[in-house]
Amino acid sequence: MTQITFFKKQYLKPFAKRKNALPAWNQTLMLTAGTLLTLTASASPSVYPTGTTRYDPAKAFNSFVLFSGGDNIAHLIDLNGHSVHEWKDAGAHSTLIDPAVNGGKLGHIFVALETAEGKGTDLIPGQVNRKITKTIGELDWEGKTVWSFGDKAPNGAAQQHHDWARLPNGNTVVLTNLIHSIKGFKLPKLLDDVIYEVNPAGDIVWQWKAGDHVSEFGFKPEQLKLLRASTDADYLHVNNLKVIGSNHWFAAGDNRFNPENLLIDARNANFIAIIDKKTGKVVWSLGPNYPAIPKGADGRKLPRPVDQIAGQHDAHIIPEELPGAGNLLVFDNQGPSGYPPAALPITGGSRILEIDPVKKEVVWQYTGESSGGPGWSFRSTHISAVRRLPNGNTFIDEGQSGRLFQVTPAGEIVWEYVNPYFRKGKDQLTGRETANNQLYRGQPVPYEWVPAGTTHSEKAVVPPHLSQFHLPVVAP
Repeated sequence: MTQITFFKKQYLKPFAKRKNALPAWNQTLMLTAGTLLTLTASASPSVYPTGTTRYDPAKAFNSFVLFSGGDNIAHLIDLNGHSVHEWKDAGAHSTLIDPAVNGGKLGHIFVALETAEGKGTDLIPGQVNRKITKTIGELDWEGKTVWSFGDKAPNGAAQQHHDWARLPNGNTVVLTNLIHSIKGFKLPKLLDDVIYEVNPAGDIVWQWKAGDHVSEFGFKPEQLKLLRASTDADYLHVNNLKVIGSNHWFAAGDNRFNPENLLIDARNANFIAIIDKKTGKVVWSLGPNYPAIPKGADGRKLPRPVDQIAGQHDAHIIPEELPGAGNLLVFDNQGPSGYPPAALPITGGSRILEIDPVKKEVVWQYTGESSGGPGWSFRSTHISAVRRLPNGNTFIDEGQSGRLFQVTPAGEIVWEYVNPYFRKGKDQLTGRETANNQLYRGQPVPYEWVPAGTTHSEKAVVPPHLSQFHLPVVAP
């Protein structure tokens, strides 16, 4: 498969040790105080390398990677960590646009163009001084805005969050928030999740509100009572929107998987659902109720019925012509969530699950144990992402720790990168300076996506054994 074919089929996240086990040494870095970052208190070492820390070009799927760092810049890097291109003032999230649905234009991305500060219940119920996205846009390779949406949205603000996608017809689907009342809920106003389809002129031509479909998500009566009594205005927290795309299920006659249908997942409520684009009805769902994860080796047996997913992100149908095509791939964070809260292992980690969506069985998974570490060595209880690659590897964004990596089907980590672009701030109580390098979503990007003449590097990075990785000791 060519890389451009891969791109057209993408929806375009082991060295299993997290930073708290000290990721491998990046040979492209120098052992000087200037190249190692010292952070404020966190659940990780205060000093560790950043950038590319491991890379086997012969086993990795070689590509670019796109992500937005804490500096609000969208970074395009090669797998050696070299900066290939940047888009300034891109906000905390960026997404590449497939040239197949964009008139063949290369190097275009979605970003947040303008934000507004929340004022309590006026913008975000129960939350003060939270930024919302006022205007979103499409930037070309040179950073010029070629499309935007916001001024024609309700109240003149897009309130986009988490996701967006360009459609084959040229329109754009946008996951947004809408502040309104929902009958039967305790709170007078909720932060509902809404999908808009927006045409090139910025007009909303189709919309869907989650609050109109609460009874379709699979909640039991007692769960609906808890949901409606919630004091959290962000009662579902939908964090993902994907177009189903071409798949063999639909080709075989299963209309639930119509390529035009939309897939969402709700972090707070532990479900994944497919929305029929024509009717707005939920036609397929997974969760919110699951059996407990079996203990020990039984929790890794394959295939097996889907067990307790919690706080998941980036669920999508693997595109055609990629290994596992038609299966559901999801980053199972194992984060606090659910009505009532899901029971989670005290020392558990996150999981990547590949699921047969018809049988609802796990057919492949990745955990910290897949790479020879304990389960908790791979963990991100919020944000994060996952994508399948053409050579069968899986790209993973362990967002909480700012780590991007590739694993083979057997769990070998063949590329690893730690985000060096930190978001800096101050603690509201102590005034102490803070910093973190978390990444909401990283994405693999084929070489052919960029304009001609853009260079890249594919040099192996072989880390030392951790027991031998030390800073120089000053002689007494």
